[in-house]
Amino acid sequence: MIYVLAALLPPIGLLLNGQPFSAILNLVLIVFCAIFGLFFHILLLVPSAHAVIAVHMKREDRRHREMVEAIRRYGPPQGYR
Repeated sequence: MIYVLAALLPPIGLLLNGQPFSAILNLVLIVFCAIFGLFFHILLLVPSAHAVIAVHMKREDRRHREMVEAIRRYGPPQGYR
């Protein structure tokens, strides 16, 4: 659901994902791309792409931290090595 929100309303999706600085950067991108998107239409997709990629990277980082913490707490899985 957060991916749909990030694609349709990029700054709000980033704020709800816990990325306030990325949301501010995305607002700047929206203004820049709205101006130059009149001539280069593909630029209108840049803020949404930025938001979706940022949300994905944040979720992968969380998943990685959880895995590392589980390995530290319980040790490596059976059969490892």
